[in-house]
Amino acid sequence: MIYKLKVNIIKLFLIITGYFPAFKKLIIFESFQGKQYSCNPKAIYEYLLKHHPHFNMYWCMDKDYTKNFTNKNLKLVRRYSFKWLLLLGFSKYWITNSRMPTTIPKPKHTTYIQTWHGTPLKKLAFDMEEVHMPKTTTEKYKADFYKESRNWDYLISPNRYSSEIFKRAFQFEKKMLECGYPRNDILYNGNHKEHIEEIKIKLHIPLNKKVILYAPTWRDNQFHKVGQYKFDLPFNLSDLQQKYGKEYIVLFRMHYLIAENLDLSQYEGFAYDFSQEIDINELYLVSDLLITDYSSVFFDYANLKRAIIFYMYDIEEYRDTLRGFYFDIEKEAPGPIVKNMQELNEALEEFNRYGEYMDSKANYEKFYDKYCYLENGHSTELFVKKCLEEEGYE
Repeated sequence: MIYKLKVNIIKLFLIITGYFPAFKKLIIFESFQGKQYSCNPKAIYEYLLKHHPHFNMYWCMDKDYTKNFTNKNLKLVRRYSFKWLLLLGFSKYWITNSRMPTTIPKPKHTTYIQTWHGTPLKKLAFDMEEVHMPKTTTEKYKADFYKESRNWDYLISPNRYSSEIFKRAFQFEKKMLECGYPRNDILYNGNHKEHIEEIKIKLHIPLNKKVILYAPTWRDNQFHKVGQYKFDLPFNLSDLQQKYGKEYIVLFRMHYLIAENLDLSQYEGFAYDFSQEIDINELYLVSDLLITDYSSVFFDYANLKRAIIFYMYDIEEYRDTLRGFYFDIEKEAPGPIVKNMQELNEALEEFNRYGEYMDSKANYEKFYDKYCYLENGHSTELFVKKCLEEEGYE
């Protein structure tokens, strides 16, 4: 009863504020429900800070993730605080990469820019036949998504392939900004030896070892509770350390929905957990090899044209039961697909010998041309010109 009363008060407040003028220079940013300072919103924020410093910009922060906001210059506002509500109510722009709470209506004067956060392999929203997430049904999940996407005024797309899927899966009918992902600009502008060494020093990782990045996605049906998913490592880290520890280190980047805190203390100097705080693009830049599964990280990492291993040990269940794919990844993957520890070791040995996968070279070139063709280090600038400057807010 009290919760419903609070929700109704919030809704009424935001509806009323919509009848007043917005503060035209006020922008609210959020990344992954206030859990990170990262992704497309971060790239847009930093571009505006440099080129349009007259904007008054705030970052939404979940109170349980304050440690992820280490930039002391950020103006932070705690989610669900009174100040947060005021800022939402009078902002000209909301810029986020994931859904806002279903209890939050958008004021009439607000422009909601949805940047999203990946090129889809897994089926999304209305393209999903069944939803296996906790405390929801397929019908409710789709109804909530539909309600949310009605609020989006702009949606950023990284390529034509994604635009077509987003329009259908999100039932999006407003303006698509097909400009590439702003977050990937750094993969072009920062892909040089000096910058990579700077990142390694900041991360306190060895300068003289090759780097493997392991970045898996989450499984819809493996969870602790709503918004917190389980994950068990599908390989023996001790074996990897014994075989590759002299020449390699492994960086772990778990999906933001995965609740597990990895205990890597016994693998000190070999395995590092960077699931929080660090921007994933910095991890891409320092890595020589990516190991992933169905995560959209491989679309972004492909901009670097570096080797990728797809460790898809549960592909039949994931593809046929949990999600479904938009294309046949086993035919189009820009790298070897492995399904068990033996095959993973063989793929690692091949990379250790040759530094690439010759059998995947043709696939990689086709993949790059289809999914990465818009990204060249200027996507953020293009977004600003297509969206903010077009509306007259230079």
